[in-house]
Amino acid sequence: MKYRNRQGEEFEQTTSQDKLLRRMYDSYFCRAFLRVLSIPAISKLAGELLDSKLSASFISDFADKNNIDLSDYEPKAYKSFNDFFTRKVKPGSRPLPDDKKALISPSDGKVTAYEIDKVNGFVIKNSVYSVRSLLRDKKLAKRYEDGYAVIIRLTPDDYHRYCYAATGIKSHDRRINGVLSTVNPVVNEYVPVYKENSRNYCLIRTEEFGDIIQMEVGALLVGRITNAHPYGRRTVLRGEEKGYFEFGGSTIVLLLEKDKVELCKDLIENTREGFETKLKQGEVIGFKK
Repeated sequence: MKYRNRQGEEFEQTTSQDKLLRRMYDSYFCRAFLRVLSIPAISKLAGELLDSKLSASFISDFADKNNIDLSDYEPKAYKSFNDFFTRKVKPGSRPLPDDKKALISPSDGKVTAYEIDKVNGFVIKNSVYSVRSLLRDKKLAKRYEDGYAVIIRLTPDDYHRYCYAATGIKSHDRRINGVLSTVNPVVNEYVPVYKENSRNYCLIRTEEFGDIIQMEVGALLVGRITNAHPYGRRTVLRGEEKGYFEFGGSTIVLLLEKDKVELCKDLIENTREGFETKLKQGEVIGFKK
């Protein structure tokens, strides 16, 4: 994987997981096995194990292997692995910009940004995504033609709580059931994971940025997406906690309407050049247009 930070420094990192997934997805039989693992019932069983007291023994090795700096988080005695995985950062660790016309990243992650073509949608690796297939709503999807799709991919080292990207009126959550494949970029060469995986989304009607779709996508062994305000219309605030993912890497997708947001140039340029941009929750990803 190739990354750039906001200072333009480049990193190339291929983890043992990346190598293993590449080998497995190159094999027909291994792909079939991974399809079995992506069944939600398997993730549910894994979730029950990771909720158990026994799973707390995994924490130290996991933190070391993923270079997680625990000084960034609230001190706590964790009861289970999932209790650790959904840990909270210390107050002030994810500051918000003062500029109210700035759109923020709702989570830590590795970011790519794509223009939404009205005919073909957008392409990630070899997988083509139409907004209609992503949302399962033809009328709503049409509103995002010629806009942007911002993909924020979380990896195990990231903070797995997420917030609202903007202040506005939030709609009722919509849930689309599906499988739970890994969201590692390797897999997009074989499987259009974002339109096959289970996912939740809502619409946030804002004054500054138009109507934003904020979507959470589940991943392999992430059977639970927990949102704080799943039902009914309500006013939400930029930076207010929206929810969290349990174990695994996962993804947040933002859909932006045409001519509403001026995305930061580094996100677009990095994506075109094959890089993901590393950032933290609360960092600016665009401005009111």
